[in-house]
Amino acid sequence: MNEITMRLNADPLILQALREDITSEDCSTNAVMPEKKQGQVQLIAKADGVIAGLFVFERVFKLLDETTQVKFCCKDGDEVKKGQNIGVIIGDVRVLLSGERTALNYLQRMSGIATYTREVVNLLKGTKTTLLDTRKTTPNMRIFEKYAVKVGGASNHRYNLSDGILLKDNHIDAAGGIKKAVDMARAYAPFVRKIEIEVEDLSMVKEAVEAGADIIMLDNMTAQKMKEAVDYIAGRAQTECSGNVTKEMIPSIINSGVDFISSGALTHSAKILDLSLKHLKVLDR
Repeated sequence: MNEITMRLNADPLILQALREDITSEDCSTNAVMPEKKQGQVQLIAKADGVIAGLFVFERVFKLLDETTQVKFCCKDGDEVKKGQNIGVIIGDVRVLLSGERTALNYLQRMSGIATYTREVVNLLKGTKTTLLDTRKTTPNMRIFEKYAVKVGGASNHRYNLSDGILLKDNHIDAAGGIKKAVDMARAYAPFVRKIEIEVEDLSMVKEAVEAGADIIMLDNMTAQKMKEAVDYIAGRAQTECSGNVTKEMIPSIINSGVDFISSGALTHSAKILDLSLKHLKVLDR
């Protein structure tokens, strides 16, 4: 997920968010600003963190009025400090007021994810383990949330169900066992697709190796069991740890030797980064 992909896909989603917030009119703004007047407002950080989603923030205002000017003092991926001036937005005061909440909702959410992700990535420095996100994203927010994960320094797992084969417990049950599930996936999938399978204990690990899975996901295992599984697999498949992985668990997982750690918490449990639009000035009273 990168900024080019964002630009290709973001507009319809941003417009949908704006329509959710403005069904017919912004009656509060129209009451105090009945006609167009030029103004400016500052974007201020109210907490320390990693900024992500500046393009989305800017796009909210430009979709309301393409003449709006947004000037940033930083870029996505930069660390900001509480009280820091991140940028200024200049344009029709009605646009500044009406777009404020939607723009901040995106930027706060994405920056919160990037901040939390950066904290976890830092815990993995010096190891061979790659941090991944999951599909546990907010509906209609996946493109934004996965982009924020990348800004935070982690990598994206598959984007959606069309993006790769991951056979979980219910897929295995539906197929009638691990070997059958892998064989059926191998027969169905193009040769360029890897096959990943979820396992819960060492007996399933052995089945997955014998079945020829490309990636074996160790789900909800203890750190000791994960290490035993990685030692048994011995490079015959890539390994991924998953299952309620939070920042606090990372130190105990590192020594297991897994290739990847996937964490739904990156997107479903990250706290927003507190940001605010302040000091609005009307320039042509």
